[in-house]
Amino acid sequence: MVVCKYWQRGCCNRYPCPFLHGGDNKWVREAKASNSNSNSNSNSRKTEKKEMVWRRTEEKEKEKERCLCKYFLHGHCKYGADRCRYLHAWSWSTGAHDFSLLTPLHGHSKPITAILQPSGSDKLLSSSEDGTVNFWDCHTGQCILTLNFGTEITCIMTDGPSSLFVGTRDSVKVYNTENNTLLSLSGPAGLVYGLAAHDNKLFAGTQTGEILVWRFNPGTSSFYPYACLTGHRQAVRSLVIGGDVWAKKDKGGMEVIYTHTEEHGVLALCETSDATGQSVLSCSVNDQTVRLYNLPSFLERGRIFAKKEVQALQTGPGGLFFTGDGTGDLKVWKW
Repeated sequence: MVVCKYWQRGCCNRYPCPFLHGGDNKWVREAKASNSNSNSNSNSRKTEKKEMVWRRTEEKEKEKERCLCKYFLHGHCKYGADRCRYLHAWSWSTGAHDFSLLTPLHGHSKPITAILQPSGSDKLLSSSEDGTVNFWDCHTGQCILTLNFGTEITCIMTDGPSSLFVGTRDSVKVYNTENNTLLSLSGPAGLVYGLAAHDNKLFAGTQTGEILVWRFNPGTSSFYPYACLTGHRQAVRSLVIGGDVWAKKDKGGMEVIYTHTEEHGVLALCETSDATGQSVLSCSVNDQTVRLYNLPSFLERGRIFAKKEVQALQTGPGGLFFTGDGTGDLKVWKW
């Protein structure tokens, strides 16, 4: 029996479908009783074949319910949630009330590029290609401050209670939220995709493949060029200093412990924890969905849908996590 390729993608709309959906135990073949008196084994097999019918199992119906209604996505399904056989929701999960949408936050007019919540802060920050950084009050969900940098923003980072670093084209902006001063660090050629800070040093991953380093001078409260790290042949998309290593060899280095293949291109990754402390990987792919997988098993826990690709993912405290898509919508989710 041939497996249905549309079922594998989660969007088969045939009823009944002539191809296999899942394992053999998910399909049941029934044959009507034959009136043949066994005159011929050949005739019996022909009769049975003609009278053979296929039916779906309950598991199959659940799979169809997980396929998002494309008309709901655009806001004009004529059947409504009660009569439409496709999903009318922005997510589904394998467990009851695994996670849910708390609220959408509207304020950006172009794709969201980064989301962060500084440690210990009650403010959520988001940046966008529209050139703005929004500050959101975590208690009210209201935008309390918008900074307009007048150019496309690709990434943001905070270091300390008052320093905001903004990656743009050909520069890194340093904004002091206490005294409202702005510095511009020149040097990058093209877009700045990743930022990191450590030991009074600022690192910037650039479109050209270079990692530029500035050192902070506390006496003058300024940055000066410190180093240029080369070795990448294409753009440096992200930077991490420190972090945990799951599979480290005794003699140093790392080894692959598992490879999970996605049919669609991966846009962003973020680790979070559910209400029980189970590690969950959020994986945004370019079919406008976010897949959630248990770690390290990679069993799928659920899926989040968006109107356009989700380019920004972030984890927050207390079981919160955030998604930002290509329409400029920022959504707050909770385990």
